Amino acid sequence: MSEPREETKSICPLCAVGCSVRYDGATGRARGWPGAPVNEGGELCPKGIAAFDVFDDAERLTRPLMRRNGDLEPVSWNEAYDRIEREFGEIVADHGPDTLAFLGAPHCTNEENYLFGKLARSLGTNNVDNRARLCHDSTVSAMEERLGSGGMTNSLADLTEAEAFIVIGSNPADQQPVAFDSYIRPAVNAGAQLIHIDPRANATTRLADTHVAPRPGTDELVVALLVKTILDEGLVDEEFVADRTDGFVAFAASVDEMDAEILAERADIDPAAIQEAARAFGGAERAAVVAGTGVEGDGPDDSATADTLLNLLLVTGNLGKRGAGMNLFRGLNNEQGACDAGALPHQLPGGRSVTDSAARAQVTDVWGVEPPAEPGPTELDLVRGFGSEVRGAFVLGENPAVTKLDRQGVARGLRSLDFLLVQDVTHTETTAHADIVLPAAVWSEKTGTVTNLDRQVQRTRVLESPPGAARSDLEILCALGERLVGDGFGYENPREVFDELTTVNPQYAGMSYEGIGMDSQRWPFPDDADAGTDVLHREEFMTGERRAPFVSIPTAEPDEEVADDELVLLTGSRSGDVATTTMGSEVGAPDDTLLVHSADADARGVADGERVVVESQDGRIELVAERSQGVRQGTVFVHAGVADPLLGAGRTRVRIA
Repeated sequence: MSEPREETKSICPLCAVGCSVRYDGATGRARGWPGAPVNEGGELCPKGIAAFDVFDDAERLTRPLMRRNGDLEPVSWNEAYDRIEREFGEIVADHGPDTLAFLGAPHCTNEENYLFGKLARSLGTNNVDNRARLCHDSTVSAMEERLGSGGMTNSLADLTEAEAFIVIGSNPADQQPVAFDSYIRPAVNAGAQLIHIDPRANATTRLADTHVAPRPGTDELVVALLVKTILDEGLVDEEFVADRTDGFVAFAASVDEMDAEILAERADIDPAAIQEAARAFGGAERAAVVAGTGVEGDGPDDSATADTLLNLLLVTGNLGKRGAGMNLFRGLNNEQGACDAGALPHQLPGGRSVTDSAARAQVTDVWGVEPPAEPGPTELDLVRGFGSEVRGAFVLGENPAVTKLDRQGVARGLRSLDFLLVQDVTHTETTAHADIVLPAAVWSEKTGTVTNLDRQVQRTRVLESPPGAARSDLEILCALGERLVGDGFGYENPREVFDELTTVNPQYAGMSYEGIGMDSQRWPFPDDADAGTDVLHREEFMTGERRAPFVSIPTAEPDEEVADDELVLLTGSRSGDVATTTMGSEVGAPDDTLLVHSADADARGVADGERVVVESQDGRIELVAERSQGVRQGTVFVHAGVADPLLGAGRTRVRIA
């Protein structure tokens, strides 16, 4: 492979913050550049500095592969395309388009995700999904239902004006360090209060004024207690509640009936800490919530924590102004853009429902093909249907063989498919079952746009050439579209795809490649506007309504189902860890340490530094035990990069052997 070009600037692929990077030939590493849209001072975290260390050349896929007599063998692109055209055509003709599944990736560009969704719908199915939605499913659903949008309500820049933060289900000091250090830390250093709600003490906790470490699965009870304390102490923003909300009287009556002592006992938290946090948040003129995947419930419909956080923001008047809001800190680099582009089973580009006839009509005018009106299944349901309801699958930079579902069952399903197409940059557990494997380019080998966590669209640029016969995902998707559909996929470059995306996505309507340039443009950006919108929901919510509703707070006793010899598994990253990169691989080795509370270690006779076997109902791994007071008793912490074999649906219980 050629050495990356030093003069070219692009966007870091290692998280959703969207830092600008360029190659430093003197060090062989990445460096930032001053004046960038997000990392304005040119700073990069250790993950970003290692952005070019994604893969060894030996790991890369460089030729299309076709399975013959049980083995994957190199073939030409035309041979691969011929087989794909024949297999997909037969499945659609014999079983219908809804027996196909399209599983996409938030690592791909906006243009690639857009074409992926367009390809599925042009073939007649809404069976297209991506992992970005699964990461924040219930939270985004709650925000869309009540606010009209699942996007971060504020900009990173205006968070510097906050006087109080609640960080919950997230460790941004480790996971999004440039955003944390550039926008949250300065506010805290200037006097803002930081309340960290997390069962584990971590790098974010070190900056916190108050740390609340609840029993896992009880975050909604903690936030409910905050709401109750704010109401009891008269910290309600009465003007905002009267002008911008519905249902407050009934909501307040239900909160009044809560027994704070019982809720605190269920969550196993100190009521004094709740009172301190409630006074800090409720007494601030501008207060913001920063949330991560940890606020997700045990199931896709469990939005209790997200809904309770929205109640908290409504009751304190912290929506529609700077330094406030519900700020979802996404993890993967283009999670927001993959959803914006319509790689979802229930939404067209721009977050519009597939059931919306006007939205479908607009898309039809551009595509010449009407998208189906019935929402498709989620990714997990599609994977469950492999080999039965689903006969063929196109997996783009995903690895469904490693999932929270029963792995042996998923492997059987993958083997049972009539045809499996995988497009990736290296071999994975899923390519082991593929009939065709197509070699794709990594982030530095292709161009397009990506959308960061605070809705900024930025351009990526080619810094180096892909190895061998590997091609960009966009080039491959265009070729497949012409083979499988015909007209509508003859694009010359990503700019043409982006131009079309702006015609079917009202949020991007006023954007252009030229307008983005070396900077960024933020959605919503209407066609007649001069700039995008930093703070959402100022005069009305994106539902089109001036008022947003309160919803009831569930306060039932959590169903623990934890046996005496079991511990609840927590996952995430640790300081200095590296993050998941393009197409699901990692830079560097994940930490193989098991953090266990000293009391739990004593009860099991586990010494510091001892190698132990950790088992769940789904799998087992061997780790090195580290006794720690940083995890609450009854839980253990394992790096997300090694925890996969243990994970199942809902909260995972483990035993130490």
